Amino acid sequence: MKQMEVVGVRVEMPSNQPIVLLKETDGDRYLPIWIGAVEATAIAFAQQGVLPARPLTHDLFRDVIEALDVQLNTVNITALREGIFFADLIFSNGVEVSARPSDSIALALRTGAAIFASEDVLEEAGVSIPDEQEDEVEKFREFLNTISPDDFGRAG
Repeated sequence: MKQMEVVGVRVEMPSNQPIVLLKETDGDRYLPIWIGAVEATAIAFAQQGVLPARPLTHDLFRDVIEALDVQLNTVNITALREGIFFADLIFSNGVEVSARPSDSIALALRTGAAIFASEDVLEEAGVSIPDEQEDEVEKFREFLNTISPDDFGRAG
């Protein structure tokens, strides 16, 4: 498993499909995962430190985990089958729960849990970006700084 960091979310054109981009902490591979608008909003809210007036689903789930005196230790993106990514939530009590990566990432950002991706997933879907192309990644980061969660539709 390779540790990942969340670069951010954006809307892929012309399909208007949100995407979350992860990057290897100690590497040059990026992992793009297409996600839903609600999850994109949840990830963007967490990255931007937006606190809604009432808890959204991922905030509620974080609060329930805390109320049960359990911690989310890690999120593991484990597989890619027929174009669908799979993840596991690993809790401090040893319990593992299967989840969508988008929900898992939104929850990890709220709890401080580490995010990992399997080598198999990175080999199949990861994209290496050499140093000379880092300016493209910087442009992506600048784009992320100009969008708001409202760009992804209603937060529900």
